[in-house]
Amino acid sequence: MSTPHSSHWGAFSAQTTDDGVVVTAHPDDPEPSALLANVPVAATPTARVLRPHVRRGWWEDGPGPDERRGRDEFLPVEWDELLDRVAAEYTRVLGDHGPRAVYAGSYGWASAGRFHHAQSQLHRFSHVLGGAVRSSWTYSHGVGEVLLPHVVGNQEPLLSPTSWASVEESTDLVIALGGLPAKNSEVASGGISRHEVAGRLRGARARGAEFVLVSPLRDDLAAELGAQWLDVVPGTDAALLLALCHVLLTDGTYDREFLATCTHGADEFLATLADRTPEWAEAITGIPAATIRDLARRAVRGRTMVTVSWSVARTRFGEQPLWAAVAFAAMLGQIGLPGGGFGHGYASTGGVGKRAGSYPLPTFPQFADPLRVRIPVARIADALLHPGEAYEVDGRHETYPHLRLVHWAGGNPFHHHQDLQRLQRAFRAAETVIVHEPFWTSTARHADVVFASTTTLERDDVGAARYDDRLIAMGRVHEPLGQARDDYATLSGLAERLGVGPRFTEGRTAPQWVEHLYEQWRSGPAARAGIDAPLYPEFVAAGEFVLPAEPAEKVMFAGFRADPARFPLRTPSGRIELHSETVAGFGYDDCPGHPVWLAPEEVPDPEFPLHLVANNPATRLHSQLDHGATSQAGKVAGREPVRMHPADAADRDLRDGQVVVLRSRRGSCLGGLVVSGAVRRGVVQMSTGAWFDPVAGAEAGVTCGHGNVNVLTRDVGSSRLAQACTGQHATVQVSAFAGVAPRVTVFDQP
Repeated sequence: MSTPHSSHWGAFSAQTTDDGVVVTAHPDDPEPSALLANVPVAATPTARVLRPHVRRGWWEDGPGPDERRGRDEFLPVEWDELLDRVAAEYTRVLGDHGPRAVYAGSYGWASAGRFHHAQSQLHRFSHVLGGAVRSSWTYSHGVGEVLLPHVVGNQEPLLSPTSWASVEESTDLVIALGGLPAKNSEVASGGISRHEVAGRLRGARARGAEFVLVSPLRDDLAAELGAQWLDVVPGTDAALLLALCHVLLTDGTYDREFLATCTHGADEFLATLADRTPEWAEAITGIPAATIRDLARRAVRGRTMVTVSWSVARTRFGEQPLWAAVAFAAMLGQIGLPGGGFGHGYASTGGVGKRAGSYPLPTFPQFADPLRVRIPVARIADALLHPGEAYEVDGRHETYPHLRLVHWAGGNPFHHHQDLQRLQRAFRAAETVIVHEPFWTSTARHADVVFASTTTLERDDVGAARYDDRLIAMGRVHEPLGQARDDYATLSGLAERLGVGPRFTEGRTAPQWVEHLYEQWRSGPAARAGIDAPLYPEFVAAGEFVLPAEPAEKVMFAGFRADPARFPLRTPSGRIELHSETVAGFGYDDCPGHPVWLAPEEVPDPEFPLHLVANNPATRLHSQLDHGATSQAGKVAGREPVRMHPADAADRDLRDGQVVVLRSRRGSCLGGLVVSGAVRRGVVQMSTGAWFDPVAGAEAGVTCGHGNVNVLTRDVGSSRLAQACTGQHATVQVSAFAGVAPRVTVFDQP
């Protein structure tokens, strides 16, 4: 019998057979994701944490900073004994140092289920204990989360821009900075039952829409769309956009009325464009001046949508291309019109641009946070290495707390973070590191305590996402492997030992909570929205509930455009801020009060002559299930593939399929070479997410033998405004690896 289930890369049904779990995509999905083929490996013992473990040094010598963390032996222990020990450590840290010494680290991708959401579970646990330090924003789009409220008053362009249907029906020209990569649109936080982005793009193209791809990677937009490829130098998008603005200004074709009625600070911004000519931009971007002029003039002839991928802003000074794109769209004057304006994140996930539900979804309550202390998510290594150090973010002067106990449930910082050797040093500076993990990832291997956690296949839950049109009754596909427990069971055991068990559990088991959350939603938000949802037993029996269609397709800022006085934005001026007195008042030289071109500090040189683009993978979600079938099929020579232009490969006497070593100022890793004309000359591309596999000993001369690209990237904030992740770019050298490549061991039991 098949069991309905859901994941961030698609709804599916699963059946347990003698040969393992068989996964079938949802029948209504027009273009199911190949990532579903990774799922069956989760039901096998491969790389699984099958029982709780502790690091020998922590178990025998007690808590404290420890250079052995990440290379010490692990010991299997009994659940009750370990929970007692961890509860005692919590008591020590909270008693001696208070909740500011605890970091409740988590991320949102652990499960599509609404109850077994690791971040909600951990935050609820920490809140009933008096709070803990938490993270702000995301690795994916931290720049937009901070900048956009200053510029347009909220995060709407990031979370809910003009709908794809409007683009398909009305857009004449799509200018896609960073592209619209199909691989990213296969994923949507919380689950997705219909993958529609590719079909919407084909529909726009069939109607006559034209596409311009601005990216160093030609396949950041599907070949079938016939896009013009502007193979821009990585990290120079802001210069290109300012030159496009210059053309509109000097041609006199910009929309003066829109700037006057809907923007603030236009005169200050326009005054900065005098010398931002296409010739100036050509020297920076590599795009011919004539091409820049032609693109600006094409943009004013029809309805134009300017899209900026999350990756374009995930760089040093990443605020600038995003702000410059808003300015260019404002000068075109089409913001608030069907199919026009701008968006930040189209195709960065499958949810952006889909109609979002207007009512809350079932959500595990977390209680209020008594502490309310946050650090930017991408600055965790700074906090661990430099407690008490002052830093600036979004106009505030803050100080890093002294974090002694790190408790991580959901997420893998040894995937998301940059400069992994620095992150290793940061983890070793903590006194205790606790991790919930189904798999022996590098985060688990750098912990003191590893709680064996179930996978989503081993739990019942309700799958739902604000961008999808159905709730999925996620059934348990198979029993937990080994001694694995749900995060809720683990945290309930700790809460009971710490005297807060009744408040954390409210007397409910996990199955009771799942039913309770659904019924609360059915009788509350759903009923108030006029949705006649079935009772929980009927919902489970049916396997899903299809939500009614939302009203008309959205056009972002349509009300504001029609009547700025009646529908002002939540900015100080009530308008789009092309110059922000607020941001200017912060006095940041790395993010002034209007869009500018700021040259990156790290540029190619004779030692590291190649630009590295470290983008999201096509074969998995982040690092999840890297040992799954689709991810493993994408490996080259057993390593993460690295793509290079044929001329660059020839210059180094490298051949397709060869094991190569990439080196930067921070570290080195092995990869399997793919020679490809889809990569701009002078650029190499390597995706994130290969499990970090440190190489023991010096004879191999590499930091990671598997190809985790974040051993190469730089751990520095985008600017003092957002302090966001900058892991998209680095400079590297690539050469042949001499000798026998070390075996990849990260999927073995430690």
